[in-house]
Amino acid sequence: MSLPSLVDLPTVLLPCASRAGTALQEQAERLASWPAARREALARVGALSDFVSEQIVRDPLAFLELADSGELERPLRPGELREQMNAALADCDDEAELGRRLRRYRNRQQLRIVWRDLSRQADLNETCCDLSDLADASIDLAYHWLYERHAAQFGTPIGRRSRQPQHLVVLGMGKLGAHELNLSSDIDLIFGYPEGGETEGVKRPLDNQEFFTRLGQRLIKALDAITVDGFVFRVDMRLRPYGSSGPLVFSFNALEQYYQDQGRDWERYAMIKARVVGGDQVAGKQLLEMLRPFVYRRYLDFSAVEALRAMKLLIQQEVRRKGMANNIKLGAGGIREVEFIAQAFQLIHGGRDLSLQQRPLLKVLQTLEGQGYLPPAVVDELRDGYRFLRYVEHALQAIADRQTQMLPDNDLDRARVACIMGFAGWDAFLAQLMHWRGRIDWHFRQVIADPDEEEGSGDGGCVGAEWLPLWQEALDEEAACRQLADAGFSEPSIAWRRLSDLRNGPQVRAIQRLGRERLDAFVPRLLAQAVEHDNPDLVLERVLPLVEAVARRSAYLVLLSENPGALQRLLALCAASPWIAEQIARFPLLLDELLNEGRLFKPPQAPELAAELRERLTRIPEDDLEQQMEALRHFKLAHSLRVAASEIAGTLPLMKVSDYLTWLAEAILDQVLGLAWRQTVSKFGTPKRSDGSLCDPDFVIVGYGKVGGLELGHGSDLDLVFIHDGDPQAETDGAKPIDGAQFFIRLGQRIIHLLTTQTTSGQLYEVDMRLRPSGASGLLVSSLGAFERYQRNEAWTWEHQALIRARVLVGSARVGAAFEQVRAAVLGQPRDLDKLRAEVSEMRAKMRDNLGSKATAAGTAPNAFDAEAPFDLKQDAGGIVDIEFMVQYAALAWSHQYPQLLRWTDNIRILDELGEAGLLPEEDARLLQEVYKAYRSAAHRLALQKQPGVVSGDQFHAERRAVMRLWRAMELS
Repeated sequence: MSLPSLVDLPTVLLPCASRAGTALQEQAERLASWPAARREALARVGALSDFVSEQIVRDPLAFLELADSGELERPLRPGELREQMNAALADCDDEAELGRRLRRYRNRQQLRIVWRDLSRQADLNETCCDLSDLADASIDLAYHWLYERHAAQFGTPIGRRSRQPQHLVVLGMGKLGAHELNLSSDIDLIFGYPEGGETEGVKRPLDNQEFFTRLGQRLIKALDAITVDGFVFRVDMRLRPYGSSGPLVFSFNALEQYYQDQGRDWERYAMIKARVVGGDQVAGKQLLEMLRPFVYRRYLDFSAVEALRAMKLLIQQEVRRKGMANNIKLGAGGIREVEFIAQAFQLIHGGRDLSLQQRPLLKVLQTLEGQGYLPPAVVDELRDGYRFLRYVEHALQAIADRQTQMLPDNDLDRARVACIMGFAGWDAFLAQLMHWRGRIDWHFRQVIADPDEEEGSGDGGCVGAEWLPLWQEALDEEAACRQLADAGFSEPSIAWRRLSDLRNGPQVRAIQRLGRERLDAFVPRLLAQAVEHDNPDLVLERVLPLVEAVARRSAYLVLLSENPGALQRLLALCAASPWIAEQIARFPLLLDELLNEGRLFKPPQAPELAAELRERLTRIPEDDLEQQMEALRHFKLAHSLRVAASEIAGTLPLMKVSDYLTWLAEAILDQVLGLAWRQTVSKFGTPKRSDGSLCDPDFVIVGYGKVGGLELGHGSDLDLVFIHDGDPQAETDGAKPIDGAQFFIRLGQRIIHLLTTQTTSGQLYEVDMRLRPSGASGLLVSSLGAFERYQRNEAWTWEHQALIRARVLVGSARVGAAFEQVRAAVLGQPRDLDKLRAEVSEMRAKMRDNLGSKATAAGTAPNAFDAEAPFDLKQDAGGIVDIEFMVQYAALAWSHQYPQLLRWTDNIRILDELGEAGLLPEEDARLLQEVYKAYRSAAHRLALQKQPGVVSGDQFHAERRAVMRLWRAMELS
């Protein structure tokens, strides 16, 4: 929000404008030397703020000193405020004097900050940061001053386990924690210390708990006590465990135990913004890491919405009870509602999306937009409305340095607020304020409101209320089946039995009361949406296993209850694909993907995929292998679901589906190689090239088969070969050196481990390494030279066929280019065509015998085209493998004359090249392309239905006959 400059002072404020100037009459000469802008600002700011006028009246010389320093017209540089306060306390040796100096410095800075805010020389960010820096410096410098003297009196606290000196950790909560303090904010603090023990160095030692309790009391007094000089900051300790009735300080173990066992939802909300503001910063960081799992759950936590909704209800009741509708923080459309919106997303998604684990609200809103949680237009309104409200809050508090968010009820202060905000009068200001409050409240209700309020029946009942008696067994079986039949279930007795089995099953019987309440609220919703589908029996059959799987993790049920659109998409996808239903039942975290319809049906392009995964992994500590592996698996599951959903919805054609799945594999392999390389190098050092320089990494992962040919399907494994170009004999440069050959084998093993290890989120991919030189009996990793020698001298024709579909997926660009040269040289050799045809035909015949449909002699028997006969889309005559073998034969036969045949690794583009070169009639090339795509499309659909790639023999007659005709034309039969 860009605020206008101050308008001329209204008449009602003119008498206030002279007060500060009157106090400075004796300094008329000094005032005359001031710039005109400062003299004008003195009148304006004095008229707008009683606090400023009173400070000038109390100590005009201190004000003039501040003005002469130039600090009224410039921002402080980073760290300057702390330097000044440190200097102010430098020779202080008395606790009462500490309090005086802290207060006098606070008053000086508060005057400067209010002046710059009201004269609009400082924006919202500067004002909040200066106030927060002032609090940080006050807390930390006062603490260290007091600690030194406290320890001299009572001894140095020593940890019982570590035997190290202990310091207090002061956590700043709320706006202080987020660096967002307002002009007259109190500070919410929690005190902790690392471990129990007792003090040393005195005759009568104190327990650490007692030591830090007394120290905490002295610190609070130094900051909070009101004296003739005022106060530094009002201190609020009620956010600590057990509130006002609990101990003042807690050991780290006690804090962790409390939040683990008794922490409440509002305490999670408060802890989001916790920051170390004083004491031991290193130990404080460890404490926040200990408490992070309490705040951010590893799973999607939609129960947070329920908690925030309950908190909001309590606030609304308090607002009504105390008549605080004009409170711009707590009232409808106030500051708290913007905070609730942001923190709802943080609590729900922050455990998995680390970008949301930050404190400042405006940065959280920016992340919500950038990560697609909220549309840009919504974020713009929330951001502008929030900034407007914060400026209003500062205007209210600047008047008298009073902690208030209530709109004034007198004409003088109303005129001040309107003037500060740049409006000609109160009515114009109020209209703008109500506009922003209305927009914020509307957005708040979209996020936090109970879906039953929006979608319930006209009598106020919840969605699906008509199904509640059936679910809770208030109906007998006959009546229940009648209701199911009337609603459209074709087999109501089976549906009833499925529901009964769920209700009475061990998973549901074992859940606690809250989980059962959530299940009872969810199942009626499920039934209400299921009957909207053409086949509710199928929907129920596929979705109930998911319900059973998550019954004890009922936050997922809350997610679906809170998001009717997500439930709708879940049922539609499960009805369309049992594969999707099984994936979500196995990995319920995928429910997150259903929340954003636009994102679900629009998977990102290759560069965005790679960038998104890179960004996710950079937020995870390098030594946290478990979290890295989980992040990789969740990324793969989520994007695989998005591709499948897009395929079902018709927004992605077959070729694009394979492209996306291949891009996904490449993005994952790139990060896996990076992780494996760093881990292996950290253990053994870096391997060397033959010239003695270090490898970086001189290693590539080559993809064969479907991944090499950009034809990955749902659930495809990866055919991989590992190749390096380091010196096999040279030792690595680490503390535990091994030779290069061993290093690259360890690297390959690490890659396979990262890809195939089963975690709670499954494995990334099944990996098949049998296409490497010498197959399963060969080395796991080949040097580039050994790979070339093998391909030239020992490889079978079928291995050269496989090499046609081989390409470098990730790794060293230099080694990748060298691999392409080897591939081109090997495949581009002149060949004896009769021998080549014989070998290709022989291999194809073996495959048909072993893998084709037995009932039809792999599609060659007379009954192969009967409706009762099976047709294996891949292996039977006229199927996918016949097309692949024709393409591979053509590439091997003619690439020495037509090297463009080796440019691509996918069959579609190789067929393009064959047609353009005249090696295959263009109509035949197009025919093979269309048939190939038709077969693969059918195979994809069957995979999503969890069915093998086999159709009835009365399908694809024309296609099969055309492929068989062209096979014979190439003399491959």
